[in-house]
Parts: sequence; structure tokens; C-alpha cells
Amino acid sequence: MRKAIGLATATTLASIFAFSAFAQDKVVNVYNWSDYIDDSILEDFTKETGIKVVYDVFDSNEILETKLLAGGTGYDVVVPTGAFLARQIQAGVFQKLDKTKLPNISNMWDVVATQTAKYDPDNAYSVNYMWGTTGIGYNVKKIQDVLGVDKIDSWKTVFDPESMKKLNECGVYMLDAPQEIIPTALAYLGLNPDSRDPAEITKAEELLLSIRPYVRKFHSSEYINALANGDICLAVGWSGDMFQARDRAAEADQGVEIAYVIPSEGAEMWFDQLAIPADAKHVDEAHAFINYIMKPEVAAKASNYVFYANGNKASQALLDKEVLDDPAIYPDDATMAKLFITLPYDPKTQRLITRSWTKIVSGQ
Repeated sequence: MRKAIGLATATTLASIFAFSAFAQDKVVNVYNWSDYIDDSILEDFTKETGIKVVYDVFDSNEILETKLLAGGTGYDVVVPTGAFLARQIQAGVFQKLDKTKLPNISNMWDVVATQTAKYDPDNAYSVNYMWGTTGIGYNVKKIQDVLGVDKIDSWKTVFDPESMKKLNECGVYMLDAPQEIIPTALAYLGLNPDSRDPAEITKAEELLLSIRPYVRKFHSSEYINALANGDICLAVGWSGDMFQARDRAAEADQGVEIAYVIPSEGAEMWFDQLAIPADAKHVDEAHAFINYIMKPEVAAKASNYVFYANGNKASQALLDKEVLDDPAIYPDDATMAKLFITLPYDPKTQRLITRSWTKIVSGQ
């Protein structure tokens, strides 16, 4: 999920970092999540390799998938989330990585690689960029005022209509991401979060419809600034985004304090993967970019900037203490045991999920 160049600056970041005539012939077109990288990483990559980066961003897996399945995207490196990656591999939209061109792959973390292999067997098509959780970010003072509690620790805050009715006073945003929200609702109901059972999915739909009147907006990036500015008091979203909101609020120094929690019932764990489209025009440059991202100092710089955990074991010695030691970023064993993953939906279930989500978002 998840992000360091806002959508507002996306077009400007279709920026081209070139420093020599030689670089004019070497380019890599990267399509990544919004707010998901330190700009200086792109600049440093060009300085080191002579390859200019044309950088564009998206804020939902569905947008990326639509482009990939249509073909001819013009992108050389893309960053799908695990379950979407798996479905896209089956559709033939990626090419296998040439690992002889990726010597830095030795830096990767076997714990994460074991999980990502569930989506990409043998990790043949992708390497991990970042991973994280889907939880609750909230404005500490407003939650105290509205709910009378010092902290949130349960999904009940979100899925109880009475709680949400109170939160409606100060504003709630939720990810526009059915593959994240519906499994979370299923888990809250005590059901399999990866369920394909239409009756169980209907129960999740009913739960979400019960709180729908109190969700101000479904969006997968705007909640960062909405939280940071004090415009809303709660958002269901991606872990690193919440920490970015926290830091933006602190920098603004307007008395807004943002906290993030992985609720006690558990949460979804997701993995964003670097992959090369089958029709990429700059394959060598794509491998060079991915290999560069796997340098320990680069992976650490990225995580220190976006507050997401990465799949690079060697980078951990270089991570800021506030990142590595934060259990909401690198969860402890007890929390890890409560996290769940979801696998790709079959076409029939995907149609059901899409119909259900359309109904939820529209409130009808």
C-alpha cells in the first residue's frame, strides 16, 4: 500500500533527472504509489548510473491493474501489492527478473521473502519494496473529546455504528480499497478475512453499510493531509501514511497530535513489490533501478523517509531508531501473530467484491 510524493506533485515528479548528454539515451519509467519515496533517491540514482528517471504515481491497485491489463503502459518498473501482483503474474503482464543483474538481492530478508513467495513463487517476478499494515490513524485530542478515551485499541471504534455516529462530528476517511477493507470487516466479524463465501462477504457488506453514513470520504491518499491538518479525526489506512500525517502535523505545530494503532484483533499485512512489465522498453535500466533500491543505504533512506518497513535485512542496521524500534512499523512477535494476509480472488469472487464495494461506497 502506500507513499512520498503527493498526487499533487505527481506530474511534476514525472520529473526527469538527467545530468549528461549520455543520460539522454538511458531512461527508466517508474510508476509507484504516491508519497512513497525520498526524491533524493531518484536524483542519486541518476548521478550514479547516468539513467534518468521519469516518475509517475498512482494511489490504488485498481488503477495500476487497469493500465497493466490494457498493455502498452510505457512503464519499466511498477509497484503492485502482493495479491494484485499474483493475479497479474497469472495474466502474463510481467517478465521474470534476471537475478544475475540483481547482485543486491543478497541483502533481502528471508522472513519477508517467505511471505511474498505466497504471491510470487520463488520470488521470480518481483522483490519487496515496502511492507506494512492497514490500521487506524486518529487525532488524539479529538478522540478524547468525542469518545472520551485516551487511545483506540479495537476495530469496534470503526465498525460500531454508535461509535461512528459520534465520530461523524469530526470526520472519518476510509481507504478506497476493497481488498483491504472487506477482509478487515470479515476479520472483525470473526470470519476468515480471506473468505470466498458469498454469504460471509454479504455479512461484511452489511457491516460496512451500517457505518457508511458516517464515512465522509473513501480515498487512498487524501487522508494523510486531512489528518495532519485536523480536518478529520480518524482514518482507516496504511501504516506509513499515518506516520507521515503525524510528522506533517508536528511540523505545522498547530496542536494536532496523530497516533496509529494496529487494533488488538489484528490487521492486514501487505507487501508492495517492484516488478517489470512484460512490454517494458528499458529492461536493463529497470534492473539497474531495482538493484539500486536494494542497496542497504538506499532501502534504509526510503524507510526512514516514508515510515514503512522494508524487506531488506541489511538495511536494518542503517534505519533510524524511531523506525526500527516502533512496533507499529516493525511489529513485535505477539502483534505479528495477529496479522493476516489475503490472496488473489478468483474471477467470480472478484466480481462479487467489486459489486459489493460499489454498493458500499455509493451507500445504496
